[in-house]
Amino acid sequence: MSGSDYTVGLIAAPGYPKELIDSLKADLPELLDYYVDDHRHWKIDCSIDSITGGTDQSEEVMRAILSLRDENKWNFTVAITDLPLLQGKKAIIAEAYEEERVALISLPGLGAVPLARRVRDSILQLVNEMFYTTSDEGRRRAEQRLEKKDQTEDKELKTRNPKRLLGRKGFDKVSPIKRETPEDTENIDVRFKVNSYSGSALRLLTGMVRANKPWVMFSSFKKVIMLAFTTGAYALVFPTLWMLSNEYSVWRMFLLSNISILAMVFWIISAHQLWEKKQFTEKASHLRKLYNASTFLTLFTSVCFYYLLLFVLFSFAVILFIPMGLLQSEVSPDVGYVNYFYIAWTATSIATIIGALGSALEDEEVVLSSTYGYRQRQRYEEIRRIEEEREQ
Repeated sequence: MSGSDYTVGLIAAPGYPKELIDSLKADLPELLDYYVDDHRHWKIDCSIDSITGGTDQSEEVMRAILSLRDENKWNFTVAITDLPLLQGKKAIIAEAYEEERVALISLPGLGAVPLARRVRDSILQLVNEMFYTTSDEGRRRAEQRLEKKDQTEDKELKTRNPKRLLGRKGFDKVSPIKRETPEDTENIDVRFKVNSYSGSALRLLTGMVRANKPWVMFSSFKKVIMLAFTTGAYALVFPTLWMLSNEYSVWRMFLLSNISILAMVFWIISAHQLWEKKQFTEKASHLRKLYNASTFLTLFTSVCFYYLLLFVLFSFAVILFIPMGLLQSEVSPDVGYVNYFYIAWTATSIATIIGALGSALEDEEVVLSSTYGYRQRQRYEEIRRIEEEREQ
């Protein structure tokens, strides 16, 4: 490696963190040239390692990062994990060890969207912190360099505050990230975290649901949708459902929708044993609650997608199966086309309760992989396997 080359090693856990790195790595050299230093030739090297997703202890991850850095001879190293990192019950977003030039980013702490841009900005900021040092003098030098950039360049990065991990827009106003230089930890020079419990919970839960990718789980609902639609379509030919939809008030319709969606969510959790059991330490207990809450919200999001699709199918079926004249003769002369909407709504809720409950999702592996607890168990097994191979 020549003296003008700097290599940034990016370490990601398997799965979604790897996908994020793959989408960012092509643009990072140019952005590092702009935001950090344009007298160097920046190169990006990527590595996938289960250890960054195998523990929620940042100290353990940092030790693993140092080992990988030494093996690959990287100048800077940034690891990305999809696990929540906590100090007490407050979310840690990122940490950097200036002397060793290693850093760690926790994806759930960044929130839900736009995640790729947030990861990109976090990587740039952490490398900037390690390049210019985390001291006040280092931050001033970083700021002065940006101020000297060509005024005609239309770069969003030029207006960034070198002391902030991210900007102060939208989500970051509701749950602001604080920068601190901890004195009680030897190998952490700068830490970005959320100081409020409510802000931490908001960031972590939205970020964990995003990492669970509920839209992927939706593909496992094909069998359930077929069964629910078949049940509901059969019920559509009987006037009883038409009369019920005409008698139900809007609040009762919403109540029926919520009951059917929640019943489906809890059935899936029970049928596939997705609930994490109690642990003994306070930190483990808090993580368990986060895991279970993210599982519930992930499933709730997926079931809502399922419910909306089923509603669209029933809307077409109602228009196709039920002539308006027959509807008026069986229910009331005053009914109109808006009743088609209520019939489809009622049929969707009833079909979800009667037709879908008791049926298993089509691809259990997809469902399990969309929960933190299962992914962690898989990674622990992978780490143990690697350690056994090394010992042999």
